[in-house]
Order: sequence, then C-alpha cells, then structure tokens
Amino acid sequence: MTDAATARLRLLRTNGIGPVAYRHLLARFGDAERALAALPTLARRGGGTAPVPADEGAVRREQARVAALGAAYLFIGDPDYPPLLAELNDAPPVLIRRGDTGLMRRPCVAIVGARNASAAACRFARALAHDLVAAGVTVVSGLARGIDTAAHVGSIAGGTIGVIASGIDVVFPPENAALQEEVATRGLLLAEQPPGTEPRARHFPYRNRIIAGLAQGTVVVEAAPRSGSLITARLAAEMGREVMAVPGSPLDPRAQGCNGLIREGAILIQSAADVLEQIRPIDARAVRAPADTYAGPPPEDADDAARAAVTALIGHAAVPVDELVRQSGHAPSAVQMVLLELELAGRIDRHAGGRVSWR
Repeated sequence: MTDAATARLRLLRTNGIGPVAYRHLLARFGDAERALAALPTLARRGGGTAPVPADEGAVRREQARVAALGAAYLFIGDPDYPPLLAELNDAPPVLIRRGDTGLMRRPCVAIVGARNASAAACRFARALAHDLVAAGVTVVSGLARGIDTAAHVGSIAGGTIGVIASGIDVVFPPENAALQEEVATRGLLLAEQPPGTEPRARHFPYRNRIIAGLAQGTVVVEAAPRSGSLITARLAAEMGREVMAVPGSPLDPRAQGCNGLIREGAILIQSAADVLEQIRPIDARAVRAPADTYAGPPPEDADDAARAAVTALIGHAAVPVDELVRQSGHAPSAVQMVLLELELAGRIDRHAGGRVSWR
C-alpha cells in the first residue's frame, strides 16, 4: 500500500481517535501526515496530553496480514465505498473486505433478529431473503445465530453481505465458520476491526450501525425487548431509513420487540413484496456521492472565547452538537474544532446521533 494509506491507518489506529475525529482531522489538515503532526498542539489546546500515534511498524504488519488473508482495505472516499454508509457522521473511515464490492451498489435491505429465534421465524427469514435477492436486492446481516444465519443462507446464491464485529479472520459464533467463508467467497464480508480482533460487547453496536447504514431499510423478524436487533432498528430510524418488522404472537416474548416497533410506526411486513414496496423506487440523485472525506465545513482554529463558550455548555448528559452551535453563538466550524481538541485531549466522549458529553 502507499505511504498515504499507511499514514491514514496510523491516524485511525491511534488510541482516542474515532471516526468523527478522523474525518475532521483530514478535513482540517488535508492529509494524515499533517494531522498526525498536529495532534500535540490540538490536545494541548484541549487541556490534555496528545494521544501517541500508532506504531508504523505495527500498521505495516497489519497491512501485510490483510493482504495475506486475500482481503483489502476500503477507505471512505474510495470509488467502491458505499455511498449510503458514507452519509453517516460516524461512518467507518476504513473497512476490511473480502468478496464482491459490487453487491453494495445494488439496493440493500438488512434482515436482523433474535439469536434464539423460533423455527418458524428462521424459515420466514430464509424465504424472505431468497425472494429479495431474486428481485435484485442485496441482503445484509450480521452472521450471528438465528435470524442472521437464516438470512444469509436464504440469500447466499443471489447476493449477501455479512458484517462482523471481529477481525476479518475471526469467526463468531464458531459454528458459522463455513457460512462466513461462503459469504466471503460468494458474497461480501466486511469488518471494521483489525485482523485478529476478538469480538467484544462494545464492538456489536458499531457493527450494527454498519448493517443499518448499508441498507435502504431494515427488517426485524423476531426480537426480544432491549435486544441488539432493536438497536439496529433504532439506528436505521435515526439515519432516516425504513424500519420494517414482522408481527408475531403476543404470547411469545421473542415477538414483543417486533410488535412494539409496529406499534411505534414501523411498517408491518408479511412478504418480500411488502419490503420492495417500501424501498423502491430509489432515486440515485438522492444519494450523496462518496467523494468527499468529510461532509460539512472543515473545522477552523477556534479562539479562547469559542472554547470558553462551548466548554461551559457541555455536561455529563449527552448534548447534540447542533445545540452547542446554537447556544454558543459561534460558527459550526469553530465549535467542531473545540470538540476535536477536547476529544484528542481525552476529555469528551462522542455518542450516537451527533451528541457529546464530558468523559
């Protein structure tokens, strides 16, 4: 890979730099080398110590491992990076992929649901996925037990994308090893984490945002209250995507999540025709081209007045960045720079929905 790609990976693999900070840094400084050099100054302005850049040797070893696995990097801004995913403020700056990236250029629908799903729900998910790919739709899921597995099995012959919470070379659950390899060779396998990363609980919400972000709509087939599938549905709704759910018996706890979604306004789904009605027609003019690394005004240097105003408004409860802009009276670019300085100093956390809080 080029030195520029190595520098971008070093920036991304640096502790304390997440997707939002990464994109702001590239927007402000133009390239990763200059962004890495600016970290000490920015962190000092934020009142903390600069994060130590990721070791170049470790990054190059990661690149060699990705190549040895027959995988490749997909950076935001690359022609093959999915435009719907690029619309997210916290879109993954880089994905590691094996398989056919062309599947992301087709209309995509996510199918998610319970890991301990009923036999009837798995059968429905498998048939729904089969009918959707027959209609030219790519099915996206997370290669988990239950509904995810059924969705991939039903769509493997026509176009499926598996998004995993681990490294591209790690299988979870273990019984899906053969299926994961089949998805990688016949469909598309995506991972945000570096190779060798074992799945941790904190990784699954990040995986879920990718599943929802790739798709025009998300179908929940079976889900208990407070399940990961409902997190995916909530993320899809926050992204402005369609949320669909398959109803179930009120006597089955696994149906409570779907029935609740429908009560709150999700589209009731009984067949692939119902799904297709919600996602078509798709006007390509409504999809932002993924050419820009950061959508929005790049951060500009902030003065002490902006720092004082913004820091006074931040609390331990997460607050939307737009609200900080409105109440501070400072330009969005200046507010973003203050937040970038504070994040690099390790003083704030970023949350879903463009919100921040004190750490």
